[in-house]
Amino acid sequence: MQNDIEIIQINISGEDKPGMTSSLTEILSHYDAFILDIGQANIHQSLTLGILIKTTADKSGFIMKELLFKASELGVMIRFTPIAEEEYDAWVARQGKNRHIITLLGREVTARHIAEVTRVVAHHGLNIDAIRRLTGRMPLEGSDGPAKSCIELSVRGSVTDQERSAMQEAFMNLSDTGVDVSFQRDDIYRRSRRLICFDMDSTLIETEVIDELAERAGVGDQVREITARAMRGEIDFRESFTERVALLEGLDVSVMEEIAHNLPITEGLERMMTILKRVGYKTAILSGGFTYFGNYLRQKYGFDYVYANELEVEGGRLTGRFLGEVVDGRRKAELLRLLCQFEGINIAQSVAVGDGANDLPMLNLAGLGIAFHAKPKVKATARQSISTIGLDGILYFLGLKDSRIE
Repeated sequence: MQNDIEIIQINISGEDKPGMTSSLTEILSHYDAFILDIGQANIHQSLTLGILIKTTADKSGFIMKELLFKASELGVMIRFTPIAEEEYDAWVARQGKNRHIITLLGREVTARHIAEVTRVVAHHGLNIDAIRRLTGRMPLEGSDGPAKSCIELSVRGSVTDQERSAMQEAFMNLSDTGVDVSFQRDDIYRRSRRLICFDMDSTLIETEVIDELAERAGVGDQVREITARAMRGEIDFRESFTERVALLEGLDVSVMEEIAHNLPITEGLERMMTILKRVGYKTAILSGGFTYFGNYLRQKYGFDYVYANELEVEGGRLTGRFLGEVVDGRRKAELLRLLCQFEGINIAQSVAVGDGANDLPMLNLAGLGIAFHAKPKVKATARQSISTIGLDGILYFLGLKDSRIE
């Protein structure tokens, strides 16, 4: 009969040992207990296992008795909690609420960072379902390479657009304390990203190539000033680009090869590209810079596509003009959309990464737009940002875990 049904939550904790879950569930199977839910976590050989079962009153006593004996034999603690059917039904109803992923990323993630993030989560009525560490365990004496730490929270609950904006603003402000926080809806698209498009200058490389060319042409100060104003969004990119290229007239093209071989590569680029290719992502450079340098990075790191600006050359020297359409912010967004169509994917499966105002159209169009060490205006407008570590931080925003990809 219906009133004979009992729902029991079983919680086991203690030192993890091989075969523990098997021996406990074997007892449940002997009494035909139905497992409604099960979850397990292991932190430094300390096990926490939760099992929610449905059984009948005539069997529950035998189940608990045998589990107590087995727990004693295994040297772990076990606790039983009866759950009312109304309570279980309410729990089931909550499963329909939206899931979100919150990622904390930095050189180190402190207790204060976690406290601040979880305070925002609680304030907006979200429940934390799970917490996991995506980076490897940190050695006590430090590591050989640059430090990085990442923790991911899975949370559940419904938020309005206004609440989402408020949460993202609160999380963005935490970057000043040394941690980046990403807030993403955990839907089918987040789990199936297929294409990542990058700006090049000040994103993949730690310089603006046009500034490097200008230095060789003796017009560095003039071009840097125009570049800075354009990246801050103070002047139209297309107009500024035409002005800057004109100042390069007469520069010998051999200078480009010398600059290319000495480009300052952004931290984490090689590791990021190695892993993205390993797991099957398509990658593209969509740059307001120049194709010569984009193709150099393509050959060195294996990007699939390069779209940038082509400098006109006559007699081995730059003419101060360019060929074709300027790759500005509007064009970058258009190229992102075209690449998604060509690859046969939904735009929500795309990722865009950039630092300047001319990257905002593609950052806002992509399923995941990341402002990378960006200018203040760009960071304030973008939905996600990374300001604390290198490009391989993007891997954690994608949900990739060190132990599974190294």
